[in-house]
Order: sequence, then structure tokens, then C-alpha cells
Amino acid sequence: MKTVAIAGTFDTKGNEFLYVKGLVEELGLQAYMINTGVFEPVFAADVSNKEIAAAAGYDIDQIVAKKDRAMATEALSKGMEILVPQLYEQGKFDGIISFGGSGGTSLVTPAMRALPIGVPKVMVSTMASGNVSQYVGTSDIVMMPSIVDVAGLNKISKTIFKNAVLAIAGMVGMTDQLKEDKTETKPLVAATMFGVTTPCVEQAKAYLEERGYEVLVFHATGTGGKTMEALINEGFFTGVLDLTTTEWCDEIVGGVLAAGPSRCEAAVKNKVPQVVSVGACDMVNFGPIDTVPEEFTERNLYKHNPTVTLMRTTVDENEEIGKKLAEKWNQAETDMVLLLPEKGVSMIDAAGQPFDGPSERESLFYALKQGITNKNVSVLELDHHINDKEFAETAAQKLIDLMEK
Repeated sequence: MKTVAIAGTFDTKGNEFLYVKGLVEELGLQAYMINTGVFEPVFAADVSNKEIAAAAGYDIDQIVAKKDRAMATEALSKGMEILVPQLYEQGKFDGIISFGGSGGTSLVTPAMRALPIGVPKVMVSTMASGNVSQYVGTSDIVMMPSIVDVAGLNKISKTIFKNAVLAIAGMVGMTDQLKEDKTETKPLVAATMFGVTTPCVEQAKAYLEERGYEVLVFHATGTGGKTMEALINEGFFTGVLDLTTTEWCDEIVGGVLAAGPSRCEAAVKNKVPQVVSVGACDMVNFGPIDTVPEEFTERNLYKHNPTVTLMRTTVDENEEIGKKLAEKWNQAETDMVLLLPEKGVSMIDAAGQPFDGPSERESLFYALKQGITNKNVSVLELDHHINDKEFAETAAQKLIDLMEK
């Protein structure tokens, strides 16, 4: 029998979770109840809050005695993140569902993120209609709006609860009804792409696929870079074609598509063969043109579309970007290749285009060539634009050489 883990605050929302438990069992599935509440639950759970807190080194009774709700939430959240993956590995459940407001969502989603990709995860939340990146991260959590607060059983909440249970039941209970995927498993390659480096990556992708590799392309929009790094850490990839490192422009200058300070670390740390470049490092990203910070309004701006405005990086900014990339790649303990396209790093950094910048490119390339002191990193300057076929195929072949080596 398939099992659905139901996690939540059984002290304050016990009746609601009992209702959900009944729905799961009505569908012929087993319910595995995990209590994340601080106080005495309405009903006995399979996993108590005491066990959860202990997993993170806390004593829930001592915390309750202090009436420190903030500490209790922290202890339970950390404990869930540690304990839930262990319970999954022990075969206690096949998928997990939870319901809550901001507090309940914060309690359970760290544990969901800690589960492997592909394990069904549904979070019904009052927070689901806004920015959910802090809850979902780079995982495959399904966020479902609760419409009304998870506080009582009524016509609307019952409808939402039923739909959510049907969703998780389908994910968990119907997997055997789909035909097994018997397609040949190919070595996976991760690649980064932006709209302005699409020709390059598509040509490199085709070259690799013709030679027996499967290429997963990540959109370098902050979330894309974070997701790729997370999947590299999980061991999904045989090689990495990180040709579009533009997220560092936003991280350093203050754009809206930064991927955080750990970008470009995963492949190095895990010794995954990689070929890298500086695709789209000519630009910082903002939203609609009227949202560009006032300090940048006199800069070279390009209206990419009604919702995206690009800003040309300066000579000084390119130097800083180059130094940061060199710092990351200098950590490599195995061979990797950096390719520098002398005729432009993006579709609009080319002769006659709005961001054409020989001096900016020179600053970026010089900072990289001076900054990279690691002999494991080969730096090659190519007399091509990044979107030229020759550049793309050189990058792909260099990666194949590294992977085969």
C-alpha cells in the first residue's frame, strides 16, 4: 500500500488534518502523520514533535516551558529538514503533503526541499499566490493556494483540501499505471543559456546530442543557475557547459537575476568536467524600464521587451566580474577550459549592436587572464563571436574531450 506523509501543526489545526487523513484513507492510501505543532496535539501522531526537535538537538519540552515560540519553530523546522529525508529512506512514505500559513509553510518546506527530486511534494499554503522562491528553492515542490486560511473546515477549504489530496494521491498512487520509460539512458550535460546566447547553446547542444549526450539547458535567470548548481551537487551530470555566466553581473552590480554567491562552485567542488565562458556578461537585468534604479537611468539601457530592461556593464564592472569568476574557477582541482569570444559575448555585444564594447570585453578578458593562476584551467581566446557555430562546436568538443579523459 502506498503511503502519504501528512505533516502539520496538529495542535492548532488538528481537526483539519484529521479531515485530510480521512480523505487519504478513503482513496485507499495509508496516512503517515507527522506533528510539527509546538503544543499537545489533538490526536496521536506517527512522528511526534519531540522526535522532530530531538533530531536537531533540541528538547521540545524545555522550549515549551520557556514559551519561546520562535525557538520552537526554528527547532522543529531544522528537525524536519534532518528527519524527514531519513524517514523517506526508511520507506515510511512515498509522498508528502502539508497545509498552512506562513508559519506552517516555513516549518515543512525545508524538509520537502531536502527530499530527492521526483518524490511527490504538495504544499497548500496561504503564501502560494506570491513569490514562493523562499519556500520552493530549487526543488519540485508543488505550491497550491489555499484561497482561505487553513483555519477551519468550510465549503471552500474542503474543496481545496480534496483537490490537494487527489493531486498527491495521483502522484503517489498512479505511478504504476504509467508505462516504464525504457528509453536509453544517456550521459547528462548541463548547459546555461540566455536569450542572447541561444544560438550558441543550441548549436553546442545539437553537437553533443549527435555524439550521444543528453543536454539539459538552464535559463540563467537566477533561479536557473541555482537549480543547475543544486543538481550538479546531487550528481546528475557527467559534464557542464556553463557558457552563460551573466548571473554574476546581477550579483555584483545589483540586478534582479542574481543566482547568489555560490554560483560557479558546484562543478568545481564535485570535480565535474566543465567548459565555461562569459556569455551575456555585457548586461545587468532589471524589470520594466521605469523600475530601473535612479542611479542607473543615464546608463546604456536596452529595452529587451516590455518587462525586461538590460543595462550595459562598464569597464570597471567587467573587471570586477572577471576577478570574481577567476576566484571561483581558481578552486578547480581537475582540468577545465575557459573560452573567451573576442568578437562579442552576446547577441547585442557585436559590431553595430547596442552593447558592442571592445573596451569592456578587454577589461573582462584581462581580469580573467591575470586572475586565473590555476594550471588546471586552460584559457583560450577565440577569434569568434559567442554565437558563431565555430565557437559553439569548439566548446562542445572541448567538453567531450574532458569527459572522455
